Amino acid sequence: MSAIPPDFTLEDFYDLVQAEAQQLPPEIQDMMANVALTVAVTPTAQQKASVGLGPGQALYGLYQGVPQTQRGRGYGMVPPDRITLFMVPMIYHYRTLEALRKRVRRTLLHEIGHHFGLGEQRLRELGY
Repeated sequence: MSAIPPDFTLEDFYDLVQAEAQQLPPEIQDMMANVALTVAVTPTAQQKASVGLGPGQALYGLYQGVPQTQRGRGYGMVPPDRITLFMVPMIYHYRTLEALRKRVRRTLLHEIGHHFGLGEQRLRELGY
């Protein structure tokens, strides 16, 4: 396994996230309407607090939006939902490219689960 290069950038991380997203089954990709996939260096304190995390706790990804199960007839003309993956917490805990790739995929699937209306408990039961 190769270590994450010391010059690994946010752009490199974005490319890795996009590559994993493109590996999703086409039917999942098709159901991801109105969702923006973004990356950030680290989560803000506000983002961590929004999911009940405090200082010293890692946040790898965040879904912000209206889950598909909660969209009613009036849903429309809204900004895209957002799935954000955070680079620094992941590369701090996952030191090889293979381990990072697996964490990115797992986090991406977890946040997509939220987009489809799954809660934390169910995602944990499913291993995400």
